[in-house]
Amino acid sequence: MRVGVLTFHRCVNYGSYWQARCLVEGLRARGLDAVLLDHDAEYVRRVEWRCAFQPTLPVRTPRADLPLYAAKGRKFLAAFDALPQSPRFPLDHPEEAGSYDVVLVGSDEVWNFRHPWYGYKPLFFGTDLRTGRLASYAASFGNHDAAQGIEPGWAEKLAAFDCLSVRDENSRTLIRESIGREPSLVLDPCLQFPPPAPEPVEGTPYLAVYGHGFPNWFAAQLRTWADKNARRVVSIGYRNDWADEQLIEAGPEEFSALIASADAVATNFFHGCVFALLHQRPFVSAPSAYRFNKVRDLAALLGAERHIVFEATGAEDYAALLGAPLDPPFQDRIAAMRVQSDDYLRTVFG
Repeated sequence: MRVGVLTFHRCVNYGSYWQARCLVEGLRARGLDAVLLDHDAEYVRRVEWRCAFQPTLPVRTPRADLPLYAAKGRKFLAAFDALPQSPRFPLDHPEEAGSYDVVLVGSDEVWNFRHPWYGYKPLFFGTDLRTGRLASYAASFGNHDAAQGIEPGWAEKLAAFDCLSVRDENSRTLIRESIGREPSLVLDPCLQFPPPAPEPVEGTPYLAVYGHGFPNWFAAQLRTWADKNARRVVSIGYRNDWADEQLIEAGPEEFSALIASADAVATNFFHGCVFALLHQRPFVSAPSAYRFNKVRDLAALLGAERHIVFEATGAEDYAALLGAPLDPPFQDRIAAMRVQSDDYLRTVFG
């Protein structure tokens, strides 16, 4: 069965890369001829790489960091090229994507109308695709909140899908209220189809930090915990000046290894939480306006709500969350969701 996977597979972002890779490799392991649909647009490449070099705008990247972001970008390019992909086609011409037995849209925030360059792209809603069956897997509307609804024309496009699944409750509510269908709730591909266990990172114990734009109160609590517990603070992929070490140039494989070998993880990104859970690392997550829907719903799905911390969260809570192993029930919940997600995929592929 020929399967096209339609997602954000060329974003210079650890989560976007890993969810694309895990999904397509997971499908191929099931005996499906799955490839990533390699959509392309010059204007998207331009803004994507601008974001890769200037991720914290309006605060500009220090000049000394630009070579590090360039090295990170080269690692991503090599990783992209190693993925199974279709012939390249224009983003704005879905009819040129080729013909597939099934097109699977997702994971990632493929339906986020507020995404700065992929928002409102008909391709991700199945328009003009040549396929016998149109389905989604772990799709998300990102920070497009359920209270904002979906315009009727876009709702009609979603209604044309043969099978629908999402990865968060916000997206589930949007579909339910716009087209009257109940989509399946499934795991992010990184948890459903875990990547190979990475080689351990040698060195002194450390707290891995993944993200940027952290509130000052969060950074202060992390710094206090790390100093008290003799842990280095290692910032992965982005500069955080309060960290002891900046590993801006880390590639996708290095990211996974650094999370897996950390004593604990601090993040405000969705996939920071996902990889902490995947590698069973203690973690805390600060709220982020852009990512809050996704992180909140992941925590609720797996019973990890207390790992989202706020300004009023005390030092004793950080000590409990970062200094002790994850609760064993997390793995039980993930295992149960894997069964539920696998049941959904059987409805898609038979």
